[in-house]
Amino acid sequence: MMKTVLVVAAHPDDEVLGCGGTISKLADQGATIHVAFLADGVFSRWEYDADTRRVELAGRRVSAKKACDILGVRSISFDDFPDNRMDTVALIDIIKPIETLIGKYQPDTIFTHHGGDVNIDHQRTYEAVVTACRPQIHHPVKTILCFEVPSSTEWQLPCGGSPVFAPNWFVDISGSLDRKLTALDAYAKELKPWPHPRSRQGVEYLARWRGATVGSDAAEAFMLGRRLG
Repeated sequence: MMKTVLVVAAHPDDEVLGCGGTISKLADQGATIHVAFLADGVFSRWEYDADTRRVELAGRRVSAKKACDILGVRSISFDDFPDNRMDTVALIDIIKPIETLIGKYQPDTIFTHHGGDVNIDHQRTYEAVVTACRPQIHHPVKTILCFEVPSSTEWQLPCGGSPVFAPNWFVDISGSLDRKLTALDAYAKELKPWPHPRSRQGVEYLARWRGATVGSDAAEAFMLGRRLG
């Protein structure tokens, strides 16, 4: 069983969208879950002036704390890398705080973004996690799983050379889907109306479809990056 889990997400709400049901299920099973957010998630929005951005940032962090409490997360941390501009930051500067968290929490499992997502922050987060988890002797991380984020993972085109999300690891979240959706409600301002994939219905339908592909009522899908048994 996964005992200590670190979820490394680019933005608040990625953790719920990508693996909220799994977080809840693992927490119920006794795992200790830590969530790290790397980018602020609001400061690239052209329609906001500086004061509005600060208010929105504070609200987004309140939403993140509420969502993570619902899921049973032990701790959360916020970094302040520029939203949708993480490609302007040296990769080593993104790696360092992840390495610090790994040293602090000694997770055996990390959940993070898929490297082929459209969102540049997701890509950089993935790259930083891979580098921070180089398989050296005594490194605590034994399993790396990459999640999908609606309106980013599936929006990548297969002809551009980016890796395609082809899940090979599924978690049955039939018993925790309701909690995932309740946690998602904490980010109501980030949701879009149906048929947008990042709508409440879209998130539920994806979970139902992923479940149907493996014979369960609902599931979350991942790509296994590495597992040391």
